Amino acid sequence: MPGADLGLPRPTDIVVTGLGAVTPFGWGVEPLWDGVRCGVSAVGPFTRFDASRHRTHLAAEVPVEDGGARSAHHLSLADRFAVASAREAVAGAALDLDRCRERTGVFFGSSAGGMLEGEWFFEAHIHRGARHARRGLVASQQFNGPGDAVARAVSACGQVETISSACASAAMAIGNALRALRRGDVDVALAGGSDALCQLTYAGFNALRSVDEAPSRPFRKDRLGLSLGEGAGVLVLESAAHARRRGAKPIAFLAGEASTCDAHHMTAPQSDGSGASDAIRLALLDAGVAPGDVNFVNAHGTGTPLNDASEAAALTAVFGERVRTIPVTSTKALIGHLLGSAGAVEAVVTVLGLLHGEVHPMPDNGVRDPEIGLDLVLGAPRALPVAACAISTSLAFGGANAVLVFTRRATA
Repeated sequence: MPGADLGLPRPTDIVVTGLGAVTPFGWGVEPLWDGVRCGVSAVGPFTRFDASRHRTHLAAEVPVEDGGARSAHHLSLADRFAVASAREAVAGAALDLDRCRERTGVFFGSSAGGMLEGEWFFEAHIHRGARHARRGLVASQQFNGPGDAVARAVSACGQVETISSACASAAMAIGNALRALRRGDVDVALAGGSDALCQLTYAGFNALRSVDEAPSRPFRKDRLGLSLGEGAGVLVLESAAHARRRGAKPIAFLAGEASTCDAHHMTAPQSDGSGASDAIRLALLDAGVAPGDVNFVNAHGTGTPLNDASEAAALTAVFGERVRTIPVTSTKALIGHLLGSAGAVEAVVTVLGLLHGEVHPMPDNGVRDPEIGLDLVLGAPRALPVAACAISTSLAFGGANAVLVFTRRATA
């Protein structure tokens, strides 16, 4: 992987040493980066289930795994996404888990877990009878299934936990991993999230009229809603001291995190973005980073009228007039909204942006919303300075806000 010198990390710094992903662009980090930097949406017709009875008919679906060699019949699709991502991240970090498995934790986020397989079981039970409903389909139905599957796959014997807090789940899980590493609870953390498309979430968001009939257009004047997607992302996190002892080269720093709650409404955000702006300020404070040091924002950017307006208000409250010159992008414009795993894949993309020195673009479609007032990266990548700093925001239903701060150099 390319990248400039990160400077001399302090032993207590938390560094990213490996990345893994499964997304609508393919199985692996390389197809993800190639896809997002092209700025062409992966949202389109899909086959995961019959969408003909639903209000909309588009989503971003993960392609069939080449050969399916790593698939297992007892794992849900979300489990398989998670395990493949974790294995890629571990391999990229050159991590020998035999030396540290007792001190390796798994921190995961998910909204639906194996809900898709639960739907298959229920449909078979109703239409074909109990004898034809394979009970193994519900073995990983619970939302902690993907994280547990990762722990089993790599024999991680440290703490294993799953957060399910809507669209902020994976970002909060990564935040928990950061805190666990700082406390010394674990030496290594596999942090991320995984979710698969399923009819329950697809129907639910359609019932809320939150899904656009066309691919989503975050922060555009004609935006009408989100697009749903699926996939997983995993980061290998460890203290700089641990990475140095085993000769690992850091990719980036996870410098800070924070989370807040609007405590306002089941689905609608605070219109002034106050809960989100508090989370951004707290995350920057945790990272020891000033607002003026932030070089780009990977925004939550769902494409819904309320969410985008609220997030723009939050960014303006934190960055003031400078918000008009900070590059802002949204990975969801390309791969859809991955629900509980969105924050993980977006964290992976944010780190890749720092690593490659550029911000990925959104599709250049739709008229910019003049009331939003953000510097949107559209059509082509935008170059970054060598020692860049970025934030990734996750602003979920229920007013759950989570923010992660990544840097290319150690912060003061």
